[in-house]
Amino acid sequence: MSAKKKSKPAFSPKAGTQSMAEHRFLFHKGRDYRAYEFLGAHILGGSGVGLTPEDVNIRGTETGQGDGQPSAPGAGSSGRPRRAGLSGVVFRVWAPRAAAVALVGDFNSWDPSASPMQRLDEDDSIWEVVQTDAKEGDLYKYVITDDHGRQVYKADPYAFSAEAGGPEDGHMRASVVWDPCKPFRWNDLAWRRRRDSCNPYRSPMNIYECHLGSWRRKEDGSFYSYRELAGSLIPYVKRMGYTHLELLPIMEYPYEGSWGYQITGYYAVTSRYGTPEDFRYFVNKAHEAGIGVILDWVPAHFPRDEHGLASFDGYPLYEDSDPLKREHKGWGTLAFDFGRPEVISFLISNAFFYCDVYHVDGLRVDAVAAMLYLDYDRGDGEWRPNRYGGNKNLEAIAFLQNMNRDVLGNYPGVLTIAEESTAWPSVTRPPSVDGLGFNFKWNMGWMNDALQYFQTDPLWRRGSHNKLTFSITYAYSENFILPISHDEVVHGKKSLLDKMPGEYEDKFAQLRVFYAYMFTHPGKKLTFMGAEFGQFIEWNEERELDWMLLDYEKHRKLQSFVRELNHYYTDTDALWETDDTFDGFRWIDADNADDNVFTYMRFSRNQKTVLIALNLSGKDFPEFDIGVPAASAYWRAVDTDMKRNGGTGTRRKSVYHVADGGCNGYAQHITLPLPKFSAIILEKEG
Repeated sequence: MSAKKKSKPAFSPKAGTQSMAEHRFLFHKGRDYRAYEFLGAHILGGSGVGLTPEDVNIRGTETGQGDGQPSAPGAGSSGRPRRAGLSGVVFRVWAPRAAAVALVGDFNSWDPSASPMQRLDEDDSIWEVVQTDAKEGDLYKYVITDDHGRQVYKADPYAFSAEAGGPEDGHMRASVVWDPCKPFRWNDLAWRRRRDSCNPYRSPMNIYECHLGSWRRKEDGSFYSYRELAGSLIPYVKRMGYTHLELLPIMEYPYEGSWGYQITGYYAVTSRYGTPEDFRYFVNKAHEAGIGVILDWVPAHFPRDEHGLASFDGYPLYEDSDPLKREHKGWGTLAFDFGRPEVISFLISNAFFYCDVYHVDGLRVDAVAAMLYLDYDRGDGEWRPNRYGGNKNLEAIAFLQNMNRDVLGNYPGVLTIAEESTAWPSVTRPPSVDGLGFNFKWNMGWMNDALQYFQTDPLWRRGSHNKLTFSITYAYSENFILPISHDEVVHGKKSLLDKMPGEYEDKFAQLRVFYAYMFTHPGKKLTFMGAEFGQFIEWNEERELDWMLLDYEKHRKLQSFVRELNHYYTDTDALWETDDTFDGFRWIDADNADDNVFTYMRFSRNQKTVLIALNLSGKDFPEFDIGVPAASAYWRAVDTDMKRNGGTGTRRKSVYHVADGGCNGYAQHITLPLPKFSAIILEKEG
């Protein structure tokens, strides 16, 4: 698929330039893409988030119940009196059907009667109070009273930070006051300029997917902080030759076993690993090292936890009001209401927030299929057709198109990536031609077929030969990433190494061939942490990876091979420059199922040629002929069977000269040994 033309974004003013009136108007239209500047907790008299004291309705004093008398009439955007020089924190929350809302926190001894909030005169769906004795670092919650008199303590949907720990530790999962515009010394301007000017479709992309809490842990089992990980994880990723680091969700979440995919605090980076400043430091260090940071993002659904978004004002608010669209029963979660403008503002603002405040380089959108289909994981009678009688969620489609158009239009170097597991067409085409507008899509078909083939006993692979060839027929229909993600090494699926059949030695040999196949197949790359050194047991979020395996030679050599392959991939334009065009790939022999051998070529735009030969059988071929284009010789670039990589060292030659004699439709050929379970990457001379 050729590089797409970006759709024109909707107007999005520069951060910090909108008035309250503009925020309110756009918020209710689903077009306030920086709603976090208006809603939530904002420190007054400090750096602010674009709102001055003149933009604040006077709703309180030190107890939240002042006389509201201004020192002089103001002409602020709300049309109410203002007080110059106001200090403290202004709190605003959207809760249209609440009967009453109160602010509780460290500043008022958590007394629900101390700081009642009032509806804005201009917008009775939004509640506000100024707490003049509140400060950064204070814990707080909203007490929402519904029209039946029931009270629920809620975290702030727009909170910028959250309390560490949960009820099991004696904590309340409270929100924390934090100023997202406080000064921070970013050193990534050069990085962002390079990022914004490059063509991602014709650039190398090799993503290391990581769960911060289980990459490494301290001896006592506690987590490393963002700052500590900046000093260990980032140098490791750089040394190993990855270009990007993708983090499983770091937005605040209560349940460790959800891996972060059940979020309650969309604007708060999880306090498990430190503060918002610490995470800024982490991203900054990644950029200094030339590593992009991609966040997993979950706009499809959220958990039912009482302190979170569920029934926020006593009724469905963030979730869909239609019971046939509201739930994802398989996950036990609630679906966002994509037809509600305020929810759209909440979600797209969240995407803008991480680009603005944390300088992230991409968002990988989780569970896109669950958003696109009204009947996703629903049986007969459990879903309602759209207005045309079909199963497409038209509102979710519009949300994804608008999100992609406006995020990519306002942040030209930021990537959006879809985890979309069906054959939905045009995921990576622009909305202007009815696409969803993502930059990239995970190639789940390639992943499933490739893993099925490699898990098949070599004696029976002949019958599955097309599992490794079929993907080329659609490899250019989208801009693809080849994903070997966390989902493939849990729930009884085995680790990537253990998926390989045979004895221990054969498992390593076949895994090296798998990597050679993956890194020479069209598409960008993603692998989950631990696979690079042969983690043998499945991933467990409750413990660190088995780094002690590197005490064993086979695992050390596998890690060294992956590092070599990563760097070779980045340095070899034929392996990534033509990922978006059929001109970049050609089979030499796609049909040798009897021998389980695959031979093909990749090309750069200036016709640099890379030749790949894979032997996935359990037999050796001492002399194997491969037809090649005219050249004097082909030299060995990567060999999975070299002794330093853990192989047998059968191929002793580094250069293979071309000989006359037809083979595979070419007038000349090279002859080389193909040991069992091995791959070789050759480059054409000249």
